[in-house]
Amino acid sequence: MLAIKNLSFSYRKKSPVLNGLSFEAKQGENLAIIGESGSGKSTLLKLIYGAYDLIEGQIFWKDTEILGPKFNLVVGYDFMKYVAQEFDLMPFTTVEENIGQFLSNFYLKEKEKRTAELLDVVELTPFAKIKVKSLSGGQKQRVALARALASQPEIILLDEPFSHIDNFKKQSLRRRVFHYLKSEAITCIVATHDREDVLGFADQMIVLDQQKIREHDTPENLYHQPKTPLIAAFFGEYNLIENQLVYAHQLKKVADSDFKVVVVRSYFKGPHYLIEAHWNEKSIFFENSKSIDKDTVVYLSVSK
Repeated sequence: MLAIKNLSFSYRKKSPVLNGLSFEAKQGENLAIIGESGSGKSTLLKLIYGAYDLIEGQIFWKDTEILGPKFNLVVGYDFMKYVAQEFDLMPFTTVEENIGQFLSNFYLKEKEKRTAELLDVVELTPFAKIKVKSLSGGQKQRVALARALASQPEIILLDEPFSHIDNFKKQSLRRRVFHYLKSEAITCIVATHDREDVLGFADQMIVLDQQKIREHDTPENLYHQPKTPLIAAFFGEYNLIENQLVYAHQLKKVADSDFKVVVVRSYFKGPHYLIEAHWNEKSIFFENSKSIDKDTVVYLSVSK
């Protein structure tokens, strides 16, 4: 189990980036960390990895305390892997050589089998013999993921793991990677701004804001009961109506009500249209099956 106890950190004695954080992640659990840019998501992952020294607090993986550069000549631990947004790959060797870099050459058949398995997980089997320098940014990110998994870590830290992957591959790759982590009982801590990295995969979700943990709950609970605009915005378009956070999909067009709006424009979203309208001199967003002409008066109701 990963245990974070009263963690605080700042860069060069400046204002704290993180202040008084405490949480746990069980073996095999997927914990998502969300927050606005600059909220400390990446910093937190680096602290868990042991890249920095804490100002205050402790980090444990099982019975091992995670310590920073003051205590470890080489950053990191054998049981933990960290996949950053910058890829530390060997550009002039092949994809399969990068993945198998840290696997033993004494058991070549096992090494080949393990490499082939991971190539399949990240959907790069056709590129096994291609040199990394020839790959796209998204393909390099997939190599970095596979290489981190090669040595079968107990815990993996992922920083925006699918940010460079195009939409044609992202959904299937996300499913494959998170399914693999679950099947191997690898604890995953993922820092992300993409709700698709969370919904359907994360067991727990932490919301970072103003140096602190503002919420720690399941994605389901946070989605259905968002307590702040920050949380609601992560999950989708929302409105603040009479001090209540209401998602756009919760507003329904009806024949008549006291909730009258005037349509400004319609946005095609595939399964539906997102309609922007004016209400009490502010913008309101709701979903509808069809486009609605500008200046049309519409009546709405709120469904929970």
